[in-house]
Amino acid sequence: MPGCELPVGTCPDMCPAAERAQRERERRLHRLEVAPGCRQDPPRADPQRAVKEYSRPAAGKPRPPPNQLRPPSVLLATVRYLAGEVAESADAARAEVASFVVDRLRAVRLDLALQDAGDAEAAVVLEAALATLLAVVARLGPDAARGPADPVLLQAQVQEGFGSLRRCYARGAGPHPRQPAFQGLFLLYNLGSVEALREVLQLPAALRTCPPLRRALAVDAAFREGNAARLFRLLQTLPYLPSCAVQCHVSHARREALARLARAFSTPKGQTLPLGFMVNLLALDGLKEAQDLCQAHGLPLDGEERVVFLRGRYVEEGLPPAGTCKMLVESKLRGRTLEEAVMAEEEDEGMDRPGSLPEQGT
Repeated sequence: MPGCELPVGTCPDMCPAAERAQRERERRLHRLEVAPGCRQDPPRADPQRAVKEYSRPAAGKPRPPPNQLRPPSVLLATVRYLAGEVAESADAARAEVASFVVDRLRAVRLDLALQDAGDAEAAVVLEAALATLLAVVARLGPDAARGPADPVLLQAQVQEGFGSLRRCYARGAGPHPRQPAFQGLFLLYNLGSVEALREVLQLPAALRTCPPLRRALAVDAAFREGNAARLFRLLQTLPYLPSCAVQCHVSHARREALARLARAFSTPKGQTLPLGFMVNLLALDGLKEAQDLCQAHGLPLDGEERVVFLRGRYVEEGLPPAGTCKMLVESKLRGRTLEEAVMAEEEDEGMDRPGSLPEQGT
């Protein structure tokens, strides 16, 4: 805050000892923070697994002392732990993992805001936190709404993460080597948004001409134009993190493309189209997903490999099927761990080189 001298965090742990003890007493430890094999009542926290939870700052409440704030180096280590250990955990459902990670990343951003951290080191923490958040949300899949992770809260936290990071960039102190990549992620996550496009177009030309932003602008243009063939070709070339960012728009883009096909091919007697064509056009994960997409929109099938476009049969009810996005997202990890993908410099991802982008309009 202007005119207010901020402290520098000194807490060496992912969760301050005082908070661990308090949450032990109040039985507020998450099961992912409990010492393995612990049978005590109340359960004991594992200092290597407990992570500071988010606590909303209250009006009139004193600022936390330095020993309750984690410095940037500890915050970055915390993010790496959340990406490398918690997000990869096989002991909890993905929705439960997402709910835990989102809360702890929110606490990371708050700790950073409450102390005097340099913009360059703050940006590194915020970038890693946002990348982890995007990846965890993308992993939820179509059944997330039935779990403990609230989709509206998840979206709000992603937008808050972008806001914190982009404000850090805007302060001008750098360098920020990954800024082009994360400005591109911002546009991809907000695909079709006039405001997001306006903000990106106001960035310096040196940023806008970097491959990650050129690619994001190309995807946004194809999305706005309704050019499904170009859009899904571009989506298949995206590295992992951009694919995570854009995943929330894939089902809507597929529905719009299917609606266009229905308008173009539907006849009173019905016209058939190979499902294999739709798999290739919409980057679907096989014939079964194509069948499910067609049937969810009222289109009958002719056997197992063709869809029939009958006039008046196409319908849109509720949200479009979420799909699995294995080819468009999951496959792009290419054997890396989530932590490696989150921390990787964009230049190290093989698909991100100058000259690798299709020309506009192809």
